[in-house]
Amino acid sequence: MDMLTVLDGGLGRELKEIGAPFSQPLWSAQALMEAPQYVAMAHQRFIDAGAEIIITNAYACVPFHLGDKLYQEQGSRLAQLSAEIARTVADDCKNRVQVAGCIPPAMGSYRPDLFDTELAKPIIETLYLAQDKFVDLWIIETLASIKEFHLNHSILSQSSKPSYYAFTLEDTLQEEAKLRSGETVKDAAYELVNCDIQGMLFNCSVPEVIEQAIKDAKSVFKQAGRADIEIGAYANNFEVIEQDHEANDALQSMRSLTPEEYLNFAKKWRRAGANIIGGCCGIGPKYIQALSDWKRKGAI
Repeated sequence: MDMLTVLDGGLGRELKEIGAPFSQPLWSAQALMEAPQYVAMAHQRFIDAGAEIIITNAYACVPFHLGDKLYQEQGSRLAQLSAEIARTVADDCKNRVQVAGCIPPAMGSYRPDLFDTELAKPIIETLYLAQDKFVDLWIIETLASIKEFHLNHSILSQSSKPSYYAFTLEDTLQEEAKLRSGETVKDAAYELVNCDIQGMLFNCSVPEVIEQAIKDAKSVFKQAGRADIEIGAYANNFEVIEQDHEANDALQSMRSLTPEEYLNFAKKWRRAGANIIGGCCGIGPKYIQALSDWKRKGAI
């Protein structure tokens, strides 16, 4: 099994935790606008906990969070600033830390029904161009449908840097894991096998559903002769997200998952075939520290 790589945790909730300006609908973009030093601080806290990859704070640099007017005025600049901050923090570290450019859902999280290819394309292109100079790799986050994957891949395929596509799952246990669109993880994995991608990840879903997704993806990649495609996971600490959830309407309810409990899930993911593990919303530095300590002890 490939060596484990530790990803960072949920930057938005960490910004809120350390006292950065933070409110809906701006979410994590508010800190970029008003107090960018907090963004650097949050990145550093995850690195100190053992993260080997940090993701830029570009998740909310879209019209869905900023609004159309503010996005047109500042969206590109804020996305570039998020990448510049992450690059500076990573370069100042003694150990090698990679920076992943963030490409978020252009039309809102968890809602494949809101996705519009024509509207989303220029947003994704803008975020790509704003960050490309500063990042080592790409993580396209919280993909809710195969259609979203194809649009993102059509843009990111022009990059020479590794690209990882992270899908969000239905928060219910099933015999076959499903994306929030209702499409199966296996169907999504089959779409990925003919594409030049580095990995398939699963993010911003309850941890209980991720093990099955990893198994489903791995079975497809093995059958297709694409064992080179890496698999990873970074779950959230949210209560179940319903299909009609309004992602920027109110802060999502948290659950009381402990770092030790999260690590137990991570061990299952690792055994199932994941070699990249971190955390999403509500998974802070203490959780990443638990993953890092486990890695140092062998992470088997």
